[in-house]
Amino acid sequence: IRPVSWALAPHLTQAYAKDVKFGTDARALMLQYSRCCSCFNGFKGKNITKGGITVAKSIELKNKYKNIRAKFVQDVANNTNEEAGVGTATATVLAHSIAKEGFEISKGANAVEIWRGVMLAVGAVIAELKRQSKPVTTPEEISQVAAIFANGDKDIGNIIFDAMKKVRRKSVITVKD
Repeated sequence: IRPVSWALAPHLTQAYAKDVKFGTDARALMLQYSRCCSCFNGFKGKNITKGGITVAKSIELKNKYKNIRAKFVQDVANNTNEEAGVGTATATVLAHSIAKEGFEISKGANAVEIWRGVMLAVGAVIAELKRQSKPVTTPEEISQVAAIFANGDKDIGNIIFDAMKKVRRKSVITVKD
């Protein structure tokens, strides 16, 4: 099992290896930026945007050390968006929680035990999601799910369903302006 941070931002160590800051200030900045994205969590997020990726991409700071923390949040959101297409705000919330545990390490907590706890939580969450999930198979269900991702617009949900009928079940549909 790879550490969670590598899974969320695999190129992070390569991209920022020359300028490294440690300590509570670095973690505090990362927590600040991940909180910016978390307020848009879920399909009923604020009307400004529904995606953490939109907020994460908009953060650009002049101070290079502060900007590194913002780039970490962007990496988490971008990698989540590339892998799943959704859940970017949730991913930044999870990154926030992991960074928060870093404060506990600086207070003397056992880093290995925290890592094991995170890995146990990942396994438990995956198992629970599998237990709660149900296949979406009927045209009505597919249209409903598509409408959720279209901010509740049933017409767009139906358009997405029509596009899905034209491609294979596991295909990716990309919409461009």
